[in-house]
Amino acid sequence: MGVERRSHGSCTTAKSLSSSYTLSSCSHPSNSSDDATCGTPAWIGKGLTCYCFKRKGIYERISINLTPLLEERVKRLKHRMKEALRALWSATYPDQELHGLVSDQWKEMGWQGRDPSTDFRGAGFISLENLLFFAKTFSTSFQTLLKKQGGKRATWEYPFAVAGVNITFMIIQMFDLDASKRGSFVRAVFLQMLSENEWAFDLLYCVAFVVMDKQWLEKNATYMEFNDVLKSTRVQLEKELLMDDVLRIEDMPSYSLLC
Repeated sequence: MGVERRSHGSCTTAKSLSSSYTLSSCSHPSNSSDDATCGTPAWIGKGLTCYCFKRKGIYERISINLTPLLEERVKRLKHRMKEALRALWSATYPDQELHGLVSDQWKEMGWQGRDPSTDFRGAGFISLENLLFFAKTFSTSFQTLLKKQGGKRATWEYPFAVAGVNITFMIIQMFDLDASKRGSFVRAVFLQMLSENEWAFDLLYCVAFVVMDKQWLEKNATYMEFNDVLKSTRVQLEKELLMDDVLRIEDMPSYSLLC
């Protein structure tokens, strides 16, 4: 088995000629957090994409050959995301034409920049699907929160769409859905609900959004207090999920806030 080595700035890539992937050590600042990806994927040569990971204080770079099959699947995934973004815009602003997937118009919805795909972060594509589900299933509540129509609003409000991404990530963390091992009791309760209703996660997301906004108003919160509001939202959701008479998401007391 041969090995091909290439230098790319501070990174030397060692590529196994009989394998479709490579591992390499990278030079990075030591003050970054553990178990985190560093930066966005970068192209290294033709058909080679590179990701950086930090594991136990050591950075490694994994390079993957982009085969025609993989390239086609990536293309399909990008197409799905584009279609979902268009659908989200149509559901949110049915009477307003979208000028482009990269446009200042997205800021109206509460994305941080002109390209909403850069805001997904750890929640990924599911956060976009959650927003779309909310917009289509509970359009009145969705529009009320989007337009900040309820209660006395803060001068510095939370950005709607980015808040939605954070709610998705909060729910994933709450149930430790990335883990395969047995977790908390509330996780077991939710997984039972999910086994009986494939839309349980989406429904809980909608409940979480209206609970978050309700707590935001009750606390007279401002943007800098968003994380505190999100924590108290999680506590409220866990409390309701563990109630004896709550067997479905629809049984949660806060479900009645949706319309």
